[in-house]
Amino acid sequence: MRQIQFREALREAMNEEMRRDERVFLMGEEVALYNGAYKVSQGMLDEFGPERVIDTPIAELGFSGIGVGAAMNGLRPIIEFMTFNFSLVAIDQVVNSAAKMMSMSGGQFTVPIVFRGPTGSAGMLSSQHSQSFESWYANCPGLKVVVPSNPADAKGLLKSSIRDNDPVIFMESEQMYGDKAEVPEGEYLIPIGVAEIKKEGKDVTIVSFGKMMKIALQAAEELSKENIDAEVIDLRTVRPIDYACIIKSVRKTNRLVLVEESWPLGSIATEIAFKVQKDAFDYLDAPILRVMGGDVPLPYAPTLIDAYLPNPAKVIRAVKQTMYLL
Repeated sequence: MRQIQFREALREAMNEEMRRDERVFLMGEEVALYNGAYKVSQGMLDEFGPERVIDTPIAELGFSGIGVGAAMNGLRPIIEFMTFNFSLVAIDQVVNSAAKMMSMSGGQFTVPIVFRGPTGSAGMLSSQHSQSFESWYANCPGLKVVVPSNPADAKGLLKSSIRDNDPVIFMESEQMYGDKAEVPEGEYLIPIGVAEIKKEGKDVTIVSFGKMMKIALQAAEELSKENIDAEVIDLRTVRPIDYACIIKSVRKTNRLVLVEESWPLGSIATEIAFKVQKDAFDYLDAPILRVMGGDVPLPYAPTLIDAYLPNPAKVIRAVKQTMYLL
């Protein structure tokens, strides 16, 4: 099977859906003439023209609102944020318009729109350009929130998101755009709301999503050298969450460690921990543990970034604590 980059998988998904459905278009800062800030949309202007690959001013609230209106009137926009940090300027349109329109209109309007772009830390970008907003958007009824961890999932999930009749928040990572992995050729879709077991195991369940899956899998590999067999689950979407997959795994392993980049309070990990203790309490042999980002704005200094972010050593320590080995 061929190997392509994460950015190429996203581009293939958009190209295929735009060829399939003339209502689909891409809009955002530098997506056209510059070929995308991260070259995700490279070559798309040449194929589809300026009416379907549209450069915008630096005005996220404005072009997000245009996208919502276009979706209400029968089009299927893809709105690219250069980073989800900038989506805060547009959050009124995302939360108060896109997410609520079907409910407020009594089902008369759907808003089939995808808001996509990078989330989380991306090196020395400091406090205002390194935030993880997955749990913010997942908190809002009416939105679906997708966070792929690899190129194959990125393509299949983005195609499903573009075809979905609800607004979808599709969150990527600047640090993953160059990642290469096997991606099937031809048409395929990955359903929204279905987690995947990336590694089967019997001693502990590790759950994560997005680029933190790299950390989870590295930790599981290191643990295997000590004869600790971890099961690793990739959520893939954080609204809806595939609770059934997680609970089934916990009933087998009896232990759960959650790995997430964002701040601890009100996180996806917090919600999963509540759900598991509610529905699988009798199967737990140890408290659920979380490995999270620091409860501070992300600093600029590399040493402080390392201290802030989850890493394999932190996950390994949490696993050993759940197994009473520390």
